[in-house]
Amino acid sequence: MAAHQEKKGEERHRQSTQNGTRTSQVQWGRAWEVDWFSLASIIFLLMFAPLIVYYFIMSCDQYQCSLIDPVIDLLTGNEHLSDIWNKTPTLTYKAAGIYTLWVAFQVVLYVCVPDFCHKFLPGYVGGVQEGAVTPAGVVNKYEINGLQAWIITHVLWFANAYCFHCFSPTIIFDNWIPLLWCANILGYAVSTFAMIKGYFFPTNAKDCKFTGNFFYDYMMGIEFNPRIGKWFDFKLFFNGRPGIVAWTLINLSYAAKQQELYGQVTNSMILVNVLQGIYVLDFFWNEAWYLKTIDICHDHFGWYLGWGDCVWLPYLYTLQGLYLVYHPVQLCTANAIGILMLGLIGYYIFRMTNHQKDLFRRTNGNCKIWGKKPEYIECSYMSVDGTKYYSKLMTSGFWGWARHFNYTGDLMGSLAYCLTCGFDHILPYFYIIYMTILLTHRCVRDEHRCFSKYGKDWKRYTAAVPYRLIPGIF
Repeated sequence: MAAHQEKKGEERHRQSTQNGTRTSQVQWGRAWEVDWFSLASIIFLLMFAPLIVYYFIMSCDQYQCSLIDPVIDLLTGNEHLSDIWNKTPTLTYKAAGIYTLWVAFQVVLYVCVPDFCHKFLPGYVGGVQEGAVTPAGVVNKYEINGLQAWIITHVLWFANAYCFHCFSPTIIFDNWIPLLWCANILGYAVSTFAMIKGYFFPTNAKDCKFTGNFFYDYMMGIEFNPRIGKWFDFKLFFNGRPGIVAWTLINLSYAAKQQELYGQVTNSMILVNVLQGIYVLDFFWNEAWYLKTIDICHDHFGWYLGWGDCVWLPYLYTLQGLYLVYHPVQLCTANAIGILMLGLIGYYIFRMTNHQKDLFRRTNGNCKIWGKKPEYIECSYMSVDGTKYYSKLMTSGFWGWARHFNYTGDLMGSLAYCLTCGFDHILPYFYIIYMTILLTHRCVRDEHRCFSKYGKDWKRYTAAVPYRLIPGIF
């Protein structure tokens, strides 16, 4: 779930097409047709992604985070699948209650508590904000209050830990696998509901896409912006809440468990909490900017986002902290400082790259990037109602180095998380492997969409900025 900023600039002005006719469809947004490779990939993910999550969590619970030992036991006959399954904690009423209260609390914070942080935090953009234009030409409004929800949630968490003692700070770790079943139930339920809604009562029928392939439509979604009522937007809620708000709480629970088991919290666990905490806080501080990213601007809401944000994100993005509960690592001072610097430099590149683009967008190019007026290419595209829009694609600053240089910083930070765990097991390095595959795929996927959206203008842009991630290499 990495934030993305490949919508190079925002709409500056509109111009109706001369004949005033409506186009039957536009080519930006997700695919209209499904090739055999995409279908095979989607069926593979639908079948095996839940098993991958289970395998990783089970390996920590039963095999001390070894990904190889379960396979060896199965191949040698020391264990059978039924043995592993029988030792797996089941769904409990306690976990169901915890998860229900958690999601309900985040819904209340999202829908019922208007943002007040923007009124006293300089530079923070919250409250009611407009999203990007959808393929149908709709501009949705959002209540940006994620930072507020994060603050309220964590204030209550620490108040309980130090004052009220209503529950143990290790409650998340202690119920981790039972909570996994709850997260799966919600992920599948909301994905199925979103598909049914897209067929029978969509929020905006013009922003729906049907390929005729059940598996593709279920995974990638039909509706662009499914909503209930005026403010409950499925994409914004499930992308940011409850999974990302929980990310830092999960790490805090891991740290509390490490303290309980070993009498101390290692510097590696502190690094994981600090570096990932910076990333989470950055996400919520820039939640309004997130409205212009690929998840909101192009992805429809289906299993990919619904289940992914409920299960994949909270369970696999937090593997470093989980690993450190089973294998505490105390880093030497030099290694700890080196990892911290790698994480901070990666964050700086990630944030400043996004800041340059946001500044360029907000000022319509009337700003300075690295002391100079930014260079750009102006592009045009059509919405479904035949309206012509214009965007500016910046070709200077970090965006002149590579078309997705923010991803480069993101990957540096991801590597830092993993390095905190040492080199005894491959499990905590899943994150950097996955993020490399994910972000490289996003580069290709987004550029295909941008080419469909901008046409020959996109070719001019890629000629001006020829590299995707690493200048001079890729």
